Amino acid sequence: MSRSLALIASACLMGTLGLAGSGDSPETTTPIIGEEPAVKRHISQADIEAGDVSLEELIAHGRDLFMASFNSLDGAGRPEQTGKGDFRKRREMPDNFNRISGPDANSCMACHNLPAVGGGGDNVANVFLLADTFPFVDFNGDPVENGPNTTLKTIGNERNSPGMFGSGFIELLAREMTADMHAIRSSAVAEAKISGRPVTTHLVTKGVDFGSLTVSADGTVDTSAVKGVNNDLIVRPFHQKGAAVSLREFTNNATIHHHGMLSVEQAREGEDPDADDHVNELTIGDITALVVFQATLPAPVQVQPATQVEREAAQLGRRLFHQVGCAVCHVPELPLASLEFEEPGPFNPDNDLQPEDVTSTFSFDLSPFIKNLKKDKRGNYLIPVFTDLKRHDMGELLDTDALIQDGIPKHLWLTRKLWGFASEPPFLHHGRATLISEAILAHGGEAQTQRDAFVDLPDDQQAALLEFLLTLQIEPD
Repeated sequence: MSRSLALIASACLMGTLGLAGSGDSPETTTPIIGEEPAVKRHISQADIEAGDVSLEELIAHGRDLFMASFNSLDGAGRPEQTGKGDFRKRREMPDNFNRISGPDANSCMACHNLPAVGGGGDNVANVFLLADTFPFVDFNGDPVENGPNTTLKTIGNERNSPGMFGSGFIELLAREMTADMHAIRSSAVAEAKISGRPVTTHLVTKGVDFGSLTVSADGTVDTSAVKGVNNDLIVRPFHQKGAAVSLREFTNNATIHHHGMLSVEQAREGEDPDADDHVNELTIGDITALVVFQATLPAPVQVQPATQVEREAAQLGRRLFHQVGCAVCHVPELPLASLEFEEPGPFNPDNDLQPEDVTSTFSFDLSPFIKNLKKDKRGNYLIPVFTDLKRHDMGELLDTDALIQDGIPKHLWLTRKLWGFASEPPFLHHGRATLISEAILAHGGEAQTQRDAFVDLPDDQQAALLEFLLTLQIEPD
Protein backbone atom coordinates (compact mmCIF):
# COMPACT_ATOMS: atom_id res chain seq x y z
CA MET A 1 0.00 0.00 0.00
CA SER A 2 1.38 3.41 -0.99
CA ARG A 3 2.01 5.84 1.84
CA SER A 4 0.14 8.48 -0.20
CA LEU A 5 -3.21 6.68 0.21
CA ALA A 6 -4.18 8.75 3.23
CA LEU A 7 -3.43 11.97 1.37
CA ILE A 8 -6.07 11.58 -1.30
CA ALA A 9 -9.09 11.99 0.93
CA SER A 10 -8.62 15.74 1.15
CA ALA A 11 -7.63 18.35 -1.40
CA CYS A 12 -3.92 19.09 -1.43
CA LEU A 13 -3.02 22.48 0.00
CA MET A 14 -0.90 24.93 -1.91
CA GLY A 15 2.18 25.74 0.12
CA THR A 16 2.69 29.46 -0.36
CA LEU A 17 -0.55 30.99 -1.63
CA GLY A 18 -3.05 28.70 0.06
CA LEU A 19 -4.96 28.03 -3.17
CA ALA A 20 -5.91 24.46 -4.02
CA GLY A 21 -8.51 23.77 -6.71
CA SER A 22 -8.85 24.40 -10.38
CA GLY A 23 -11.47 27.13 -10.07
CA ASP A 24 -9.20 29.89 -8.84
CA SER A 25 -8.36 32.63 -11.31
CA PRO A 26 -6.33 35.86 -11.17
CA GLU A 27 -9.57 37.85 -10.91
CA THR A 28 -10.59 36.13 -7.64
CA THR A 29 -7.23 36.07 -5.87
CA THR A 30 -5.62 38.78 -3.76
CA PRO A 31 -2.91 40.68 -5.68
CA ILE A 32 0.64 40.25 -4.41
CA ILE A 33 2.82 43.33 -4.15
CA GLY A 34 6.52 42.69 -4.63
CA GLU A 35 8.22 39.39 -5.37
CA GLU A 36 6.02 36.41 -6.05
CA PRO A 37 6.39 32.65 -6.33
CA ALA A 38 6.67 31.34 -9.87
CA VAL A 39 3.70 29.03 -9.32
CA LYS A 40 0.64 31.22 -8.71
CA ARG A 41 -1.86 28.37 -8.54
CA HIS A 42 -1.87 24.69 -7.69
CA ILE A 43 -4.28 21.95 -8.72
CA SER A 44 -5.94 19.52 -6.34
CA GLN A 45 -5.92 15.80 -7.13
CA ALA A 46 -9.39 15.64 -5.56
CA ASP A 47 -10.66 18.07 -8.20
CA ILE A 48 -9.11 15.94 -10.95
CA GLU A 49 -10.77 12.81 -9.60
CA ALA A 50 -14.11 14.63 -9.34
CA GLY A 51 -13.90 15.50 -13.04
CA ASP A 52 -13.60 19.22 -12.40
CA VAL A 53 -10.36 19.62 -14.39
CA SER A 54 -10.31 19.08 -18.14
CA LEU A 55 -7.53 17.54 -20.18
CA GLU A 56 -6.77 20.93 -21.71
CA GLU A 57 -6.51 22.54 -18.26
CA LEU A 58 -4.17 19.81 -17.04
CA ILE A 59 -1.93 20.15 -20.09
CA ALA A 60 -1.81 23.93 -19.70
CA HIS A 61 -1.05 23.72 -15.98
CA GLY A 62 1.58 21.06 -16.58
CA ARG A 63 3.22 23.19 -19.23
CA ASP A 64 3.24 26.19 -16.87
CA LEU A 65 4.93 24.09 -14.18
CA PHE A 66 7.42 22.63 -16.69
CA MET A 67 8.40 26.16 -17.76
CA ALA A 68 8.25 27.78 -14.32
CA SER A 69 11.50 29.11 -12.89
CA PHE A 70 11.01 27.97 -9.30
CA ASN A 71 12.24 30.32 -6.59
CA SER A 72 12.55 30.40 -2.81
CA LEU A 73 8.95 31.53 -2.41
CA ASP A 74 7.84 28.33 -4.12
CA GLY A 75 9.95 26.26 -1.76
CA ALA A 76 12.78 25.67 -4.22
CA GLY A 77 15.88 24.29 -2.56
CA ARG A 78 16.49 21.63 0.07
CA PRO A 79 18.72 23.18 2.77
CA GLU A 80 18.85 20.09 5.00
CA GLN A 81 18.10 17.26 2.58
CA THR A 82 19.90 15.41 -0.19
CA GLY A 83 18.05 14.49 -3.35
CA LYS A 84 17.49 11.03 -1.90
CA GLY A 85 15.96 12.37 1.29
CA ASP A 86 18.89 11.96 3.68
CA PHE A 87 19.85 14.71 6.13
CA ARG A 88 22.70 17.04 5.25
CA LYS A 89 24.32 19.97 7.04
CA ARG A 90 22.19 23.05 6.44
CA ARG A 91 23.08 25.08 3.34
CA GLU A 92 21.75 28.60 2.99
CA MET A 93 22.12 31.07 0.16
CA PRO A 94 24.63 31.41 -1.52
CA ASP A 95 25.41 27.73 -0.85
CA ASN A 96 21.83 26.71 -1.61
CA PHE A 97 22.60 25.83 -5.24
CA ASN A 98 25.01 23.09 -6.29
CA ARG A 99 25.77 22.40 -9.94
CA ILE A 100 26.87 18.81 -9.27
CA SER A 101 24.81 17.37 -6.41
CA GLY A 102 21.87 19.73 -6.82
CA PRO A 103 19.63 21.53 -6.72
CA ASP A 104 21.13 22.37 -10.10
CA ALA A 105 18.33 23.92 -12.19
CA ASN A 106 15.51 26.43 -11.76
CA SER A 107 13.12 24.84 -14.24
CA CYS A 108 12.41 21.63 -16.13
CA MET A 109 12.71 23.59 -19.37
CA ALA A 110 16.26 24.60 -18.48
CA CYS A 111 17.46 21.12 -19.48
CA HIS A 112 14.61 20.00 -21.75
CA ASN A 113 14.47 22.61 -24.50
CA LEU A 114 15.90 21.25 -27.78
CA PRO A 115 14.42 21.86 -30.29
CA ALA A 116 11.47 23.06 -28.17
CA VAL A 117 10.03 22.87 -24.67
CA GLY A 118 10.06 19.21 -23.64
CA GLY A 119 12.99 18.22 -25.83
CA GLY A 120 16.58 17.32 -25.01
CA GLY A 121 19.41 19.45 -23.73
CA ASP A 122 22.82 20.75 -24.71
CA ASN A 123 25.99 19.46 -23.04
CA VAL A 124 26.06 22.53 -20.82
CA ALA A 125 22.89 21.23 -19.13
CA ASN A 126 24.30 17.77 -18.35
CA VAL A 127 23.45 16.47 -14.88
CA PHE A 128 25.37 14.23 -12.50
CA LEU A 129 23.17 11.29 -11.66
CA LEU A 130 23.47 9.89 -8.12
CA ALA A 131 25.60 12.85 -6.99
CA ASP A 132 22.46 13.98 -5.18
CA THR A 133 23.02 11.13 -2.72
CA PHE A 134 25.99 13.07 -1.33
CA PRO A 135 25.38 15.83 1.25
CA PHE A 136 27.09 18.64 -0.69
CA VAL A 137 29.66 18.29 -3.45
CA ASP A 138 32.28 21.03 -3.39
CA PHE A 139 35.61 19.16 -3.76
CA ASN A 140 37.04 21.14 -0.86
CA GLY A 141 38.36 17.99 0.76
CA ASP A 142 35.78 17.76 3.53
CA PRO A 143 35.81 14.03 4.39
CA VAL A 144 32.79 14.33 6.69
CA GLU A 145 30.52 15.39 3.86
CA ASN A 146 31.98 13.97 0.69
CA GLY A 147 34.48 11.28 1.56
CA PRO A 148 38.06 11.09 0.34
CA ASN A 149 39.40 11.34 -3.21
CA THR A 150 36.17 12.23 -5.00
CA THR A 151 36.49 13.61 -8.52
CA LEU A 152 34.02 14.80 -11.12
CA LYS A 153 34.12 11.34 -12.71
CA THR A 154 33.57 9.40 -9.50
CA ILE A 155 31.04 11.61 -7.72
CA GLY A 156 28.21 10.88 -10.15
CA ASN A 157 27.26 9.59 -13.58
CA GLU A 158 27.14 12.35 -16.18
CA ARG A 159 23.96 12.39 -18.22
CA ASN A 160 22.74 14.41 -21.17
CA SER A 161 19.05 15.29 -20.85
CA PRO A 162 16.82 13.14 -23.10
CA GLY A 163 13.85 14.51 -25.00
CA MET A 164 10.36 13.76 -23.70
CA PHE A 165 8.40 14.01 -26.96
CA GLY A 166 6.14 11.00 -27.46
CA SER A 167 6.63 9.87 -23.85
CA GLY A 168 2.99 8.93 -23.38
CA PHE A 169 3.28 6.31 -26.11
CA ILE A 170 6.53 5.03 -24.62
CA GLU A 171 4.93 4.52 -21.20
CA LEU A 172 1.92 2.76 -22.73
CA LEU A 173 4.20 0.38 -24.63
CA ALA A 174 6.13 -0.39 -21.45
CA ARG A 175 2.92 -1.01 -19.51
CA GLU A 176 1.65 -3.48 -22.12
CA MET A 177 5.01 -5.27 -22.34
CA THR A 178 5.11 -5.58 -18.56
CA ALA A 179 1.56 -6.93 -18.46
CA ASP A 180 2.43 -9.46 -21.19
CA MET A 181 5.45 -10.79 -19.29
CA HIS A 182 3.55 -10.96 -16.02
CA ALA A 183 0.85 -12.98 -17.78
CA ILE A 184 3.48 -15.34 -19.22
CA ARG A 185 4.98 -15.80 -15.75
CA SER A 186 1.58 -16.45 -14.15
CA SER A 187 0.72 -19.01 -16.79
CA ALA A 188 4.03 -20.83 -16.22
CA VAL A 189 3.50 -20.84 -12.45
CA ALA A 190 0.03 -22.33 -12.86
CA GLU A 191 1.28 -24.97 -15.32
CA ALA A 192 4.17 -25.98 -13.07
CA LYS A 193 1.91 -26.39 -10.04
CA ILE A 194 -0.64 -28.43 -11.98
CA SER A 195 1.90 -30.64 -13.76
CA GLY A 196 4.19 -31.07 -10.77
CA ARG A 197 7.28 -30.49 -12.91
CA PRO A 198 9.48 -27.52 -13.86
CA VAL A 199 8.28 -25.30 -16.68
CA THR A 200 10.56 -23.10 -18.77
CA THR A 201 8.94 -20.35 -20.80
CA HIS A 202 10.27 -17.66 -23.13
CA LEU A 203 9.54 -14.02 -22.39
CA VAL A 204 8.63 -12.53 -25.74
CA THR A 205 6.41 -9.46 -26.00
CA LYS A 206 5.79 -7.31 -29.06
CA GLY A 207 8.47 -9.35 -30.83
CA VAL A 208 11.14 -8.47 -28.24
CA ASP A 209 12.90 -11.40 -26.55
CA PHE A 210 13.67 -10.85 -22.86
CA GLY A 211 15.11 -14.32 -22.31
CA SER A 212 13.34 -17.02 -20.31
CA LEU A 213 12.37 -18.08 -16.82
CA THR A 214 11.91 -21.47 -15.20
CA VAL A 215 9.24 -22.23 -12.61
CA SER A 216 9.65 -25.16 -10.19
CA ALA A 217 6.75 -27.36 -9.19
CA ASP A 218 6.48 -25.47 -5.89
CA GLY A 219 6.06 -22.17 -7.73
CA THR A 220 9.61 -20.89 -7.23
CA VAL A 221 10.65 -18.72 -10.18
CA ASP A 222 14.22 -18.83 -11.52
CA THR A 223 14.95 -15.57 -13.38
CA SER A 224 18.66 -16.21 -14.04
CA ALA A 225 18.02 -16.39 -17.80
CA VAL A 226 16.00 -13.16 -17.95
CA LYS A 227 17.72 -10.56 -20.15
CA GLY A 228 17.39 -6.82 -20.58
CA VAL A 229 14.87 -6.20 -17.81
CA ASN A 230 14.72 -6.44 -14.01
CA ASN A 231 13.78 -9.77 -12.45
CA ASP A 232 10.38 -8.32 -11.54
CA LEU A 233 9.72 -8.18 -15.32
CA ILE A 234 8.67 -4.52 -15.16
CA VAL A 235 9.83 -2.61 -18.24
CA ARG A 236 11.25 0.72 -17.15
CA PRO A 237 11.33 2.98 -20.22
CA PHE A 238 12.77 6.19 -18.72
CA HIS A 239 16.37 7.19 -17.96
CA GLN A 240 19.14 5.97 -20.23
CA LYS A 241 19.56 2.95 -17.98
CA GLY A 242 15.88 2.10 -18.00
CA ALA A 243 15.48 2.89 -14.30
CA ALA A 244 12.13 4.71 -14.01
CA VAL A 245 8.87 2.89 -14.61
CA SER A 246 6.72 5.91 -15.37
CA LEU A 247 6.60 9.60 -16.08
CA ARG A 248 5.29 10.03 -12.54
CA GLU A 249 8.30 8.35 -10.93
CA PHE A 250 10.62 10.29 -13.25
CA THR A 251 8.91 13.59 -12.38
CA ASN A 252 8.70 13.11 -8.60
CA ASN A 253 12.39 12.24 -8.48
CA ALA A 254 13.49 15.03 -10.82
CA THR A 255 11.67 17.86 -9.06
CA ILE A 256 13.36 17.22 -5.73
CA HIS A 257 16.77 16.32 -7.20
CA HIS A 258 17.11 19.20 -9.64
CA HIS A 259 14.93 21.94 -8.14
CA GLY A 260 14.47 21.08 -4.50
CA MET A 261 10.70 21.18 -5.10
CA LEU A 262 9.38 18.48 -2.79
CA SER A 263 6.09 16.95 -3.87
CA VAL A 264 3.40 15.86 -1.43
CA GLU A 265 3.88 12.29 -2.65
CA GLN A 266 7.49 12.40 -1.54
CA ALA A 267 7.08 14.41 1.66
CA ARG A 268 3.56 13.79 2.99
CA GLU A 269 1.05 16.60 3.23
CA GLY A 270 1.96 19.42 5.60
CA GLU A 271 5.48 18.14 6.30
CA ASP A 272 8.76 19.91 5.62
CA PRO A 273 11.56 17.32 5.60
CA ASP A 274 13.89 19.52 3.54
CA ALA A 275 13.57 22.25 6.21
CA ASP A 276 12.99 25.19 3.86
CA ASP A 277 9.89 26.44 5.74
CA HIS A 278 7.57 25.49 2.85
CA VAL A 279 5.15 22.60 2.68
CA ASN A 280 3.11 21.07 -0.14
CA GLU A 281 5.47 22.62 -2.68
CA LEU A 282 3.97 20.52 -5.48
CA THR A 283 0.58 18.95 -4.88
CA ILE A 284 -0.42 15.49 -6.08
CA GLY A 285 -2.54 17.27 -8.69
CA ASP A 286 0.47 19.32 -9.83
CA ILE A 287 2.45 16.13 -10.46
CA THR A 288 -0.51 14.68 -12.36
CA ALA A 289 -0.53 17.81 -14.53
CA LEU A 290 3.20 17.53 -15.20
CA VAL A 291 2.72 13.88 -16.17
CA VAL A 292 -0.18 14.68 -18.49
CA PHE A 293 1.75 17.51 -20.15
CA GLN A 294 4.72 15.23 -20.83
CA ALA A 295 2.50 12.33 -21.91
CA THR A 296 0.83 14.54 -24.54
CA LEU A 297 4.01 15.99 -26.02
CA PRO A 298 3.55 15.10 -29.69
CA ALA A 299 5.16 12.00 -31.10
CA PRO A 300 8.19 12.69 -33.31
CA VAL A 301 7.85 12.30 -37.07
CA GLN A 302 9.94 11.51 -40.12
CA VAL A 303 10.70 14.75 -41.95
CA GLN A 304 11.56 14.25 -45.59
CA PRO A 305 14.66 16.02 -46.96
CA ALA A 306 14.27 19.06 -49.17
CA THR A 307 15.68 17.67 -52.42
CA GLN A 308 14.98 14.57 -54.49
CA VAL A 309 18.62 13.47 -54.25
CA GLU A 310 18.48 13.58 -50.46
CA ARG A 311 15.10 11.82 -50.39
CA GLU A 312 16.44 8.97 -52.52
CA ALA A 313 19.48 8.71 -50.27
CA ALA A 314 17.22 8.53 -47.20
CA GLN A 315 15.20 5.74 -48.79
CA LEU A 316 18.39 3.79 -49.45
CA GLY A 317 19.53 4.60 -45.92
CA ARG A 318 16.43 3.02 -44.42
CA ARG A 319 17.14 -0.21 -46.29
CA LEU A 320 20.75 -0.11 -45.11
CA PHE A 321 19.55 0.50 -41.54
CA HIS A 322 17.92 -2.93 -41.69
CA GLN A 323 20.72 -4.51 -43.73
CA VAL A 324 23.48 -3.76 -41.21
CA GLY A 325 21.27 -4.88 -38.31
CA CYS A 326 20.46 -1.59 -36.57
CA ALA A 327 16.76 -2.53 -36.56
CA VAL A 328 17.44 -5.58 -34.36
CA CYS A 329 17.50 -3.32 -31.28
CA HIS A 330 16.26 -0.03 -32.72
CA VAL A 331 12.98 -1.68 -33.73
CA PRO A 332 11.28 0.77 -36.11
CA GLU A 333 7.73 0.08 -34.93
CA LEU A 334 6.28 -1.52 -31.82
CA PRO A 335 2.58 -2.56 -31.75
CA LEU A 336 0.37 -0.88 -29.16
CA ALA A 337 -3.06 -2.31 -28.38
CA SER A 338 -4.58 0.79 -26.77
CA LEU A 339 -3.98 4.53 -26.98
CA GLU A 340 -5.87 5.16 -23.73
CA PHE A 341 -3.54 6.70 -21.14
CA GLU A 342 -4.61 6.28 -17.52
CA GLU A 343 -2.96 8.17 -14.70
CA PRO A 344 -1.75 7.00 -12.26
CA GLY A 345 -0.27 3.99 -13.99
CA PRO A 346 -0.39 0.40 -12.70
CA PHE A 347 3.30 -0.19 -11.92
CA ASN A 348 4.34 2.87 -9.93
CA PRO A 349 6.56 2.24 -6.88
CA ASP A 350 5.19 2.78 -3.37
CA ASN A 351 6.28 6.40 -2.98
CA ASP A 352 4.41 7.42 -6.14
CA LEU A 353 0.64 7.64 -6.64
CA GLN A 354 -0.98 4.31 -7.54
CA PRO A 355 -4.43 3.39 -8.90
CA GLU A 356 -5.61 2.11 -5.52
CA ASP A 357 -4.84 5.53 -4.01
CA VAL A 358 -7.45 7.35 -6.09
CA THR A 359 -11.21 7.21 -6.41
CA SER A 360 -10.85 7.26 -10.20
CA THR A 361 -7.97 7.43 -12.63
CA PHE A 362 -7.68 10.26 -15.16
CA SER A 363 -8.00 8.75 -18.62
CA PHE A 364 -7.51 10.29 -22.06
CA ASP A 365 -6.86 9.30 -25.67
CA LEU A 366 -3.38 9.85 -27.11
CA SER A 367 -4.44 9.59 -30.78
CA PRO A 368 -4.52 13.41 -31.30
CA PHE A 369 -0.84 13.54 -30.37
CA ILE A 370 0.57 11.36 -33.14
CA LYS A 371 0.48 11.77 -36.94
CA ASN A 372 0.26 9.23 -39.76
CA LEU A 373 -0.72 6.45 -37.37
CA LYS A 374 -0.80 2.98 -38.93
CA LYS A 375 -2.24 -0.33 -37.76
CA ASP A 376 -1.08 -3.91 -38.21
CA LYS A 377 -3.32 -6.81 -39.29
CA ARG A 378 -4.35 -7.43 -35.68
CA GLY A 379 -5.55 -3.87 -35.21
CA ASN A 380 -2.60 -2.77 -33.10
CA TYR A 381 -1.29 0.75 -33.52
CA LEU A 382 2.25 0.81 -34.90
CA ILE A 383 4.31 3.30 -32.92
CA PRO A 384 7.54 4.32 -34.76
CA VAL A 385 9.80 4.45 -31.71
CA PHE A 386 13.00 2.77 -33.02
CA THR A 387 13.68 0.96 -29.75
CA ASP A 388 12.98 -2.38 -28.10
CA LEU A 389 12.80 -0.89 -24.57
CA LYS A 390 15.37 -3.49 -23.53
CA ARG A 391 18.79 -3.08 -21.92
CA HIS A 392 21.89 -4.23 -23.81
CA ASP A 393 25.64 -4.52 -23.26
CA MET A 394 27.03 -1.62 -25.28
CA GLY A 395 30.72 -2.42 -24.87
CA GLU A 396 33.78 -1.00 -23.19
CA LEU A 397 33.78 2.49 -24.70
CA LEU A 398 30.32 3.23 -23.29
CA ASP A 399 31.00 1.59 -19.93
CA THR A 400 31.66 5.00 -18.36
CA ASP A 401 29.67 5.11 -15.14
CA ALA A 402 31.41 5.25 -11.79
CA LEU A 403 28.31 4.51 -9.73
CA ILE A 404 25.74 1.75 -10.14
CA GLN A 405 22.22 3.06 -10.74
CA ASP A 406 19.41 1.06 -9.16
CA GLY A 407 21.39 -2.17 -9.30
CA ILE A 408 21.70 -2.08 -13.10
CA PRO A 409 25.13 -3.27 -14.30
CA LYS A 410 27.20 -0.36 -15.57
CA HIS A 411 27.72 -1.81 -19.06
CA LEU A 412 23.98 -2.13 -19.76
CA TRP A 413 22.00 0.63 -21.47
CA LEU A 414 18.39 0.96 -22.58
CA THR A 415 18.14 1.06 -26.36
CA ARG A 416 17.92 4.72 -27.34
CA LYS A 417 14.58 5.76 -28.82
CA LEU A 418 15.60 7.13 -32.19
CA TRP A 419 12.34 8.84 -33.08
CA GLY A 420 13.06 12.55 -32.89
CA PHE A 421 16.69 12.10 -31.85
CA ALA A 422 18.15 13.96 -34.85
CA SER A 423 16.59 17.16 -33.46
CA GLU A 424 18.28 16.70 -30.09
CA PRO A 425 22.08 16.72 -30.40
CA PRO A 426 24.48 15.93 -28.83
CA PHE A 427 24.28 12.14 -28.73
CA LEU A 428 24.98 9.20 -26.39
CA HIS A 429 24.10 9.08 -22.70
CA HIS A 430 26.71 11.67 -21.75
CA GLY A 431 26.44 13.84 -24.87
CA ARG A 432 30.01 13.23 -25.94
CA ALA A 433 29.13 12.56 -29.60
CA THR A 434 28.40 15.69 -31.61
CA LEU A 435 27.72 13.62 -34.73
CA ILE A 436 25.44 10.62 -35.24
CA SER A 437 28.33 8.83 -36.94
CA GLU A 438 30.45 9.29 -33.80
CA ALA A 439 27.69 7.71 -31.72
CA ILE A 440 27.52 4.73 -34.08
CA LEU A 441 31.27 4.20 -33.92
CA ALA A 442 31.10 4.16 -30.11
CA HIS A 443 28.84 1.08 -30.16
CA GLY A 444 30.33 -2.19 -28.95
CA GLY A 445 29.31 -5.25 -26.99
CA GLU A 446 26.05 -6.62 -28.38
CA ALA A 447 26.16 -3.94 -31.09
CA GLN A 448 29.72 -4.63 -32.22
CA THR A 449 28.60 -6.53 -35.32
CA GLN A 450 26.31 -3.70 -36.41
CA ARG A 451 28.98 -1.12 -35.74
CA ASP A 452 31.49 -3.03 -37.85
CA ALA A 453 28.95 -3.51 -40.63
CA PHE A 454 28.43 0.25 -40.74
CA VAL A 455 32.20 0.82 -40.94
CA ASP A 456 32.44 -1.67 -43.83
CA LEU A 457 29.89 0.23 -45.91
CA PRO A 458 31.25 2.43 -48.71
CA ASP A 459 31.33 6.12 -47.83
CA ASP A 460 28.30 6.94 -49.98
CA GLN A 461 26.23 4.24 -48.28
CA GLN A 462 27.29 5.41 -44.83
CA ALA A 463 26.15 8.88 -45.86
CA ALA A 464 22.82 7.48 -47.08
CA LEU A 465 22.21 5.67 -43.78
CA LEU A 466 22.99 8.87 -41.90
CA GLU A 467 20.68 10.81 -44.22
CA PHE A 468 17.86 8.46 -43.18
CA LEU A 469 18.62 8.90 -39.49
CA LEU A 470 18.57 12.67 -39.95
CA THR A 471 14.91 12.42 -41.01
CA LEU A 472 13.89 11.24 -37.49
CA GLN A 473 12.97 14.59 -36.03
CA ILE A 474 10.74 16.57 -33.72
CA GLU A 475 8.36 18.22 -36.15
CA PRO A 476 9.04 21.94 -36.49
CA ASP A 477 6.27 24.03 -34.96
